[in-house]
Amino acid sequence: MLDGKICNLMKEPINKVLNTKYMIQQQILSLADKYQERTEKLAKSYHILSEIKEIDVGTTPKDLVWKDGKISLFRYKRSTPATIKTPLLICYALVNKQDMMDLQPDRSVIRKFLDLGLDVYIIDWGYVTRADRYTSMDDYINGYLNGCVEYIRRTHQIEKINLLGVCQGGTFSVIYSAIHPEKIKNLVVMVAPIDFSNKEGLLFQWSTYLNVDEIIENNGGIMPGELLNVGFDMLKPMSKLRKYTSVVDMMDDEDKLMNFLRMEKWVANSPDQAGECFKQFIKDLYQENKLIKNELVVGNHKVNMKNITMPILNIYAEADHLVPPPCSIPLDKFVASKDIQTYKFPGGHIGVFVGARSQKELAPTIVNWLKERD
Repeated sequence: MLDGKICNLMKEPINKVLNTKYMIQQQILSLADKYQERTEKLAKSYHILSEIKEIDVGTTPKDLVWKDGKISLFRYKRSTPATIKTPLLICYALVNKQDMMDLQPDRSVIRKFLDLGLDVYIIDWGYVTRADRYTSMDDYINGYLNGCVEYIRRTHQIEKINLLGVCQGGTFSVIYSAIHPEKIKNLVVMVAPIDFSNKEGLLFQWSTYLNVDEIIENNGGIMPGELLNVGFDMLKPMSKLRKYTSVVDMMDDEDKLMNFLRMEKWVANSPDQAGECFKQFIKDLYQENKLIKNELVVGNHKVNMKNITMPILNIYAEADHLVPPPCSIPLDKFVASKDIQTYKFPGGHIGVFVGARSQKELAPTIVNWLKERD
């Protein structure tokens, strides 16, 4: 009887050892399966990457119709006449390139606009060098932007055009509309900072205390695009880490991999900024909030927001960490427009351009809004 108890006592640790051994074996087999799966994915991704000759961005056909120095105005080609009479000019930000509006055929706000009947122009701000260090906000707004507007007015023999401003380009468009209200029929503003007093966003907090003069001076009169990208990455440092750790899971899917590479190409293509313009934008807007105070001076023009009387569609992104909603929403408080609509997009700053909702809902909303006022 005693021997039986001893045997039973010995069985328990032996069973535990056997169970542990079995579990280790299963884990090794699982790791081996995962290793084989990852190896197969990497092999397939190597084949896919070796076949890629070009990462195409901004492929919608367009014509260069006007140029002033490094600034170019493009008109997108249409296969049929526009159904909306008044043409639309898109003013993108100086940061990154306007290709985000036309990232790829199935994620292109531009193509959607064309399909829905718009005649679309877009500004390409070009690439700044140290020779452009003294290019000012006045040059960009009353010079280049106004030159594009004048070309479209002459070409179409009209007094007013439709203007769509994106992010910093939206701020520029608001300023332009306040200085030249007689040239703008309808104003659409997308994820644009207007009220810089709100410090909800980390970017707004940093900019408040930025010694912009020293940064520009130490970089030969320009703001390097690479330095701006580092700052944007620091706003959400874990997002970039998650993005790159998840890329392995998509590397055997050519469509997903190409989507990733197109976005990376756009992010990496960050032009430098002209020092004079960048300094005024940071000092007068981020640090002193002069726009909504009607204290901003651009060239010979004092910017009065009450001069803005045309219809406005103000679009903000609910989850925007670059331009938080409180910085965009209050536009209606500072202008004299009686016809102003504020549209909430359920996504982030970039999702406004490339998200599925952007194609299905936002682009048609913009076009229908313009059509009703045509």
